[in-house]
Amino acid sequence: MIKVLIVDDSSVIRSIIKEALSHCNHIEVVGEAEDPLVARDLIKKLNPDVLTLDVEMPKMDGITFLINLMRLRPMAVIMLSTLTTKGADITLQALEIGALDFIAKPTVQELMATQDSFKEVLIEKITQAVTIDQKNFKLSDTLANNKASNDLSNVLSFKGVKRANHLVALGASTGGTEAIKKLLVTLPSNSPAIVITQHIPKTFSLRFAQRLNDICQVEVHEATHGQKIKTGHVYIAPGDKHLEVVHKNGALFCTLSDGEEVNRHKPAVDVLFDSVRNLADNVQAVLLTGMGQDGAQGMLRLKVLGARTLIQDKSSSLIWGMPGRAHALSAHTMESPLSDIAKHILDYAALDRAQMQGVLAKSAVGRPL
Repeated sequence: MIKVLIVDDSSVIRSIIKEALSHCNHIEVVGEAEDPLVARDLIKKLNPDVLTLDVEMPKMDGITFLINLMRLRPMAVIMLSTLTTKGADITLQALEIGALDFIAKPTVQELMATQDSFKEVLIEKITQAVTIDQKNFKLSDTLANNKASNDLSNVLSFKGVKRANHLVALGASTGGTEAIKKLLVTLPSNSPAIVITQHIPKTFSLRFAQRLNDICQVEVHEATHGQKIKTGHVYIAPGDKHLEVVHKNGALFCTLSDGEEVNRHKPAVDVLFDSVRNLADNVQAVLLTGMGQDGAQGMLRLKVLGARTLIQDKSSSLIWGMPGRAHALSAHTMESPLSDIAKHILDYAALDRAQMQGVLAKSAVGRPL
């Protein structure tokens, strides 16, 4: 039985969360707290497995509480985040500190109208939360990793891309904001162009891109419709649009579309991967940590067409759902710890077309790429 403590200053929201979890036979709500000070006492008394935590609360802000929690009693925390710029900043900070995941917190009216989907997502995230190694929640380790990620001496050297329009297409979900940050901060300014679909809400995607741009050598953008894709630049899908790539007049461009959800997501990784199938022999497709299976089928289709396909390994993934599904399908040509993925991307981008085809040929007979 998974023991959950709800921490939220709104009694209505607490009731909705409690009701959403009440009929789940493997989850028990052991307590509720209207502020962090009450929560602190209940954690000692009730010893919960998972916290749902409002990001903006009275008496003590969510970030201060989370820092104290991760230092004194590391545990799985799922943030409830308002869909505002302020909410996005606090949530992204919380993920850096060690929160496992977040759920966008609509208004009470919206929660009442979409309770079934909210319930489904909440149960899924809580169920996954208890499978995560507790080392991921230790503040000292998290701060050390963040410091290392922001150290410019960790930026890799790279002589440049050998092939025109060489593109890296990357997908991620749960744990992905931190995984993407750790990857991008090691890339030099002349890295190959990267297009990214991260499962993240609208507003959050813009702040995520801006925060990355402040600390990276590459230029990071929230992608816009018709934006030209350039070497040394990274384009992140807006949180409410599918990102696709089109090839026109010898150049690549971002295209945004407002189609239906794919694999329950918009943006969806499979949509991004499928959009580069006509460029497959000049593409590196990458799947990082994430819940679910989005991107696995698209990666397999790219592999068949000659793309280099790379997945994050299980030991370095917060949740090995998406890369694990790709692994099960044999959609990957390489599996790697997160810490090595940037170097693998650059090494492959430095190959000319003949060298690249030789490496792909080795992969086709079962040797690692």
